[in-house]
Amino acid sequence: MNTEIPVAKPFRKTGDPVELTSESPLHPRRKSRRIMVGPVPVGGGAPISVQSMTNTLTANVGATLQQIAELTAAGCDIVRVAVPSQDDADALPEICRKSPIPVIADIHFQSKYVFQAIDAGCAAVRVNPGNIRKFDEVGPSICKAATDAGISLRIGVNAGSLDKALYAKYGGPTPEALVASALKEAHMFEDVGFHDFKISVKHHDVITMVETYRLLASKGDWPLHLGVTEAGPAWQGTIKSCLAFGALLAEGIGDTIRVSLSAPPVEEVKVGCKLLEYMGLRPRKFDIISCPSCGRAQVDVIQLASAVTEGLKDITAPIRVAVMGCIVNGPGEAREADLGVASGNGKGQIFIKGKVIKTVPEDQIVDTLLTIANDIAAQMEAEGKVPANATGPVVVPIQHPGH
Repeated sequence: MNTEIPVAKPFRKTGDPVELTSESPLHPRRKSRRIMVGPVPVGGGAPISVQSMTNTLTANVGATLQQIAELTAAGCDIVRVAVPSQDDADALPEICRKSPIPVIADIHFQSKYVFQAIDAGCAAVRVNPGNIRKFDEVGPSICKAATDAGISLRIGVNAGSLDKALYAKYGGPTPEALVASALKEAHMFEDVGFHDFKISVKHHDVITMVETYRLLASKGDWPLHLGVTEAGPAWQGTIKSCLAFGALLAEGIGDTIRVSLSAPPVEEVKVGCKLLEYMGLRPRKFDIISCPSCGRAQVDVIQLASAVTEGLKDITAPIRVAVMGCIVNGPGEAREADLGVASGNGKGQIFIKGKVIKTVPEDQIVDTLLTIANDIAAQMEAEGKVPANATGPVVVPIQHPGH
């Protein structure tokens, strides 16, 4: 894949007016001020952006740019790269110059890397005042450098970096303790006149995380970066993130998200994009609906749905495919989809926009659906109906006995 993708520079200055707005169908969006991460607006009603973080060695420029290209193709809006060493900091100028999406440098402990990241052209820097050495002394200089470069910062806390005094005062990383720490950091920046930052207050526990963001949202108008930290392996982490993000987004809270999974970063982006689609916060793209396995099913719905999903994982056209296993709900649901099958008695009725176009034997259902879906997708692409940064389905591998 060619990673030599030209990027318009310089990025729009933080605070420049941008007209993009996005409203939730469930609840009015919380009013927050807007900052910029390169050309991507965050807060102020801007569309909620999806972030991820590379897991390559940042100093390996080729591998890092390759992964950024893959994340971009999956729908990622903003990417973060780790900068724990001087070699990583030295790699930032080339990565920023060639990345197709804004790059955030993730800095801990060493404040000198913050200044190098700003000089390198990073769109933003993630700093954790709780573990930056002598932050009280270097904080004003960081704010001035960010202001001069026209970039934003992300600050925030999690249970692992909570100030010891606050930990003792509140008896642990409670919502009140995390918010108190975030407010301390926010005021540290605002006291020197810097306002172009977003805040994260992550926790691994869903309930604590939701309560923390609710409390923080009531205290000011900062844009909020949502995340369930250390959410766990793909399946567990997806459930945790969807629960926490769903609860907050349904209340209008949240301006940018990162789904944290012990999985390839591309999977984080897929889950994040689909989450926003299903919340009505992004246009619907590709989707598969399938009925649950039950005693009425006359085909192996699990195997059928898994095979169709896997076969269509590269489809990005905004079509809905229905895979139904019996005649109770099958025909009705299939009629509601762009393409679908209602299965039973060893055969499947194939529907397009509610009309049966053919009946095929059970062993031909998958191949028939894949062929027709690809034809529909190709036609939509030719007609310019596939949205930019469209994503394929979220594929969850299903392990069958003996495999």
